Amino acid sequence: MDGDGSGGFRFLLSCPTGLSPSQVSVIFDESYDRIPHPDVDLENSIAEIWDQRLRRNPSLYNGEKFRYAGHIWHTRSDASENVPRVSLLLGLTEYRTFIGTNLSPSWEKFLVPSEDEPTRCKHSSNPLGNGAVVETSDMKILVLRRSNNVGEFPGHFVFPGGHPEPHEVGIRSHKDSVDRDTSNKKVSQEMFDSIIREVVEEIGVPVNSLKDPVFIGISRRELNVRPTAFFFIKCSLQSKDIQELYCSAQDGFESTHLYAASLDELESMAHKMPGCHEGGFALYKLMVDAMVDD
Repeated sequence: MDGDGSGGFRFLLSCPTGLSPSQVSVIFDESYDRIPHPDVDLENSIAEIWDQRLRRNPSLYNGEKFRYAGHIWHTRSDASENVPRVSLLLGLTEYRTFIGTNLSPSWEKFLVPSEDEPTRCKHSSNPLGNGAVVETSDMKILVLRRSNNVGEFPGHFVFPGGHPEPHEVGIRSHKDSVDRDTSNKKVSQEMFDSIIREVVEEIGVPVNSLKDPVFIGISRRELNVRPTAFFFIKCSLQSKDIQELYCSAQDGFESTHLYAASLDELESMAHKMPGCHEGGFALYKLMVDAMVDD
């Protein structure tokens, strides 16, 4: 599963039938935070890399992010319910640590030799990104070409997306989540609210044109072991109308062009995507195949 310079991808979680908000929960806990690396010099390099970045770009902001640490499938022992449910295991990390671990020139040194993904990545920041496969009413999929001014993969094709944001649910640290059940519910909802927010801001479509997102899985690019949660969203607008709205999108500066692609066109574009987004396309194809089988 190799892409064009992006290092390929790996599925961390695949949900071909698509999961609704009621089927996806979050367990947010400090035990899922990153563990500092025992190599003191490597650990100290995080601050050094961040300071270098700040000197080049003083406007960088060290915001909090949710850290992906695995998932748990829930099954019932009886036959009364045959609905798949999954819990995402999330901790807290920050942009500074992401820059200094996942995006470090020495990112592979932070990895632990292990077949178990959470163990392998326990010293990496691994913020959970998100991406949306948006289908228009004329059956096209929306794809952006990233600006040359962005930090990661300038000029590459991507699906609209970003990150679920801790501050959107009032979380700056684990001290802000005293009531665990309430925090888990808020973070679970943010997983779905955030992807709608990202699509509206990057594409320019109104909220009421978007159907409820369905969660289709998590893809991780091999380069930098960066995980991204993907969602499928139907839009009630035609692609030509969306092109007009894109011109005034709030975050339009992050991209230079919006494409409305057919499935065949996406096949050729996917190899010019970062690995995690190429994986997002693969998750979408699994969903399409599952719908055909039904």
